Amino acid sequence: WREENLPEGQPSLQQSTNQACMVEDTLDENLPQSALDLRLVWRFIFQQDNDPKHTAKISKEWLQDNSVNVLEWPSQSPDLNPIEHLWRDLKMAVHRHFPSNLMELERCCKEEWAKLAKDRCAKLVASYSTRLEAGIAAKGASTKY
Repeated sequence: WREENLPEGQPSLQQSTNQACMVEDTLDENLPQSALDLRLVWRFIFQQDNDPKHTAKISKEWLQDNSVNVLEWPSQSPDLNPIEHLWRDLKMAVHRHFPSNLMELERCCKEEWAKLAKDRCAKLVASYSTRLEAGIAAKGASTKY
């Protein structure tokens, strides 16, 4: 494939490689410190979806080289991840403002993120096991969540 022949919205190989490198840098800069801050040491299971930058060889190698246990993730189940619900809530709230430039968009995102109800986050975390069980029962297909 030449880049001009890629379907619309499909990242080029160079873009995918850059994104995977950014994921590796983000993990390197944040995951060990977050584990320490949360007093998890390395006793945790890391969750991520099947976004191509997460499943890239460089990302997988970093996780393996650093002995990170990764939760197996069904390819069509973004509804299992609590953050996806929060992203949807944020997107809907920001859309109501009709930001017309990047500065307005950033301001709206920050304002609306701060307004997200803390109990909404807590409920999403508390319902995770129920959503996970539903995802297993649905064999990775969509669920009512």
